[in-house]
Amino acid sequence: MERQKIIIDTDPGIDDAMAIHYAFAHPRLEVMGLTTIFGNVFVEQATRNALFLTEQAKQHIPVSEGAKHPLRMPPNPPSHYVHGHEGFGTLPAPKPTRKPDPRPAHVFLSETLRAHSGEIILCPVGPLTNIAKLLEYDAEIIHHVKKLVIMGGAVDCAGNVTAHAEANIWNDPDAAEAVFAADWQIELIGLDVTSHITCNAEDFRQVASAAPVIGGFLEKITAFYINFYHSIMSRHVCLLHDPAALVSVTDPSAFEYEDIPLGVITQGEEIGATRPVDHRRAVRVAKFVDAEMVRKKFLDICGQCDTIN
Repeated sequence: MERQKIIIDTDPGIDDAMAIHYAFAHPRLEVMGLTTIFGNVFVEQATRNALFLTEQAKQHIPVSEGAKHPLRMPPNPPSHYVHGHEGFGTLPAPKPTRKPDPRPAHVFLSETLRAHSGEIILCPVGPLTNIAKLLEYDAEIIHHVKKLVIMGGAVDCAGNVTAHAEANIWNDPDAAEAVFAADWQIELIGLDVTSHITCNAEDFRQVASAAPVIGGFLEKITAFYINFYHSIMSRHVCLLHDPAALVSVTDPSAFEYEDIPLGVITQGEEIGATRPVDHRRAVRVAKFVDAEMVRKKFLDICGQCDTIN
């Protein structure tokens, strides 16, 4: 069985860790590397956390550090209230022994995507600054990426950091606008679908029972995440934002899409909003999800993390 090559651009982050371990464990995915970005945590924390996750899963792949701040606007504070001060809930800072790849993220991406031209899906699950910097550095890279699968945006629903904006787009709207304006294939897995996909504490207890090492880690970090969602939703669940983007790669039949040319509002009250525009290539926007199918796929694969890795 041929595996799909993928690179994840990430700001781990609890749901990032969930998505990354899903990708590591899935038999139909080959993770070619991780690139890191500010967002849920500072970029230095994101790199450290990403290195830890690769060690935890025995994945000897490059981790390349990316942008520390947005293209133009001042950085927003990290989402410590959602992910914890070190990114993994109440757990202390991990201490990986591996070192990051010496190349900046946009250089690593350019060289790796060109070396496997047309084969790699690039999956950003954080702010899109590294991807915008990649376009600035290598404008022809649009011809070498198989497609982008982006977790972000709120097209026909409310945002999650403001009434208008989803967090990843809001954290660097200028970068997101540049990425959506480029002539490459994009699939957007945003709040229109991710806000309907939930897991609860019992789900993670079962994952921990099946995979005590990695599943046990996921159970520990998601306890903090579930408590956050309980505080805003009055339900003892968490949403599967970033994992949904990876499940859309492995199980596309769980999603239905609509082609919508998109732009991003880069200033004013609605900054970070994703809105339809004219005269650019359409984005395939996920508008419907079989939430139970995604939940089951995610839990099934994560329950195999220890065995597969």
